Amino acid sequence: MMKTYERFLEYVAYDTQSRADADAYPSTEKQWLLAKRLSADLREMGISADVDAFGYVIGRLPGNVPGAPRMALIAHMDTSPDASGTNVRPRWVRRYDGGPIVLRAETGMVLSPSQFPSLKKHVGHDLIVTDGTTLLGADDKAGVAEIMTIAAELAADPKIPHGDLVFVFTPDEEVGSGTDHLDLAKVPADFAYTLDGSDAGEIAYENFNAAAATVTIFGKSVHPGSAKNRMVNALMVAMEMDSLLPDFERPEITEKYEGFHHLHGMEGNCEKTVMKYLIRNHDQATFQRQKQDFIVARDFLNAKYGYEICHIDIKDSYFNMREKIEPVMHIVDIAVEAIRETGLEPLIEPIRGGTDGARLTFLGLPCPNLGTGGYNFHGPYEYVSVQEMDQSVEVLRRIIAKVAKTK
Repeated sequence: MMKTYERFLEYVAYDTQSRADADAYPSTEKQWLLAKRLSADLREMGISADVDAFGYVIGRLPGNVPGAPRMALIAHMDTSPDASGTNVRPRWVRRYDGGPIVLRAETGMVLSPSQFPSLKKHVGHDLIVTDGTTLLGADDKAGVAEIMTIAAELAADPKIPHGDLVFVFTPDEEVGSGTDHLDLAKVPADFAYTLDGSDAGEIAYENFNAAAATVTIFGKSVHPGSAKNRMVNALMVAMEMDSLLPDFERPEITEKYEGFHHLHGMEGNCEKTVMKYLIRNHDQATFQRQKQDFIVARDFLNAKYGYEICHIDIKDSYFNMREKIEPVMHIVDIAVEAIRETGLEPLIEPIRGGTDGARLTFLGLPCPNLGTGGYNFHGPYEYVSVQEMDQSVEVLRRIIAKVAKTK
């Protein structure tokens, strides 16, 4: 039977980068290739599986314990648009010695524990890193590989007790669309877990409330030689707009429960400039205030310049799942016990982001998030611990065993 890291190395060879600006679903054709591979792998194990019209892979394994709760395990197939996923060339670092890891000698790119402290707890582990030119794909192919490993084990040994299980692999999670077309009628489960975190001992049931803001500045372009008292430079006003937002609410200076606004894209010229922001906060009241900050800045600029120079479109993306998880906290307790039995200390922290599970929770499928052993997601400093991936699989084994005993 294939080891988890072997599956992982095969899956990261698939370029599944998603796109935020696409009209199709999935957003990129190349995601279909991994979807079809996973569906074929599940069927080869003897698990009923298919790929639906939107690229969701859904596998079903009937339980052998009557009355046990039904559970789904979920991971996403796509990788982030933030860094290339083409021609991923993973490298082994066996028995990591705790020092800097050179990723690209010619550019001086180094994965260092002084910059990435998570490395310090992986001394002695076998790591898989990038060659410094692409992301690795641990987000979330580590989760995919771990689910596929446990699926193979259960299919191979029908004596292992378990309830009904559904294995779900989603496209386009990285661009915020991972559950847009998922038909929950095809996922008959009482609750679920996403595998989309880092530390193998992680269990998270809080995430950001999230919105996206598009700010459009309409300037007045005039020849610079005769621009005095006539030109309104949209680029300059865009910078003014950003300066009106709180300086202390930016991702580079926030952590834990602190929210932020993040300017992640700006394009334009003197005539028109468009700015793209992410707005994030765990607290709903503060989240609403952050959105209002944009409206206040807009109104100030429109009043100052005497016309509608600034237009803002704000769309909510997802919400903090905590309020929906608290009534069913036993599913968190099951995971905490499983983590402890694996020999790990449970790490219960809010997600500074979102998962498919957050959306699914609000759709009626409670879905906390588990760790996978992957770190530094979305860029060339990404890596996985092989030992932690194995620990994540062991956590799943123990969760499945506990759920099978639940009536």
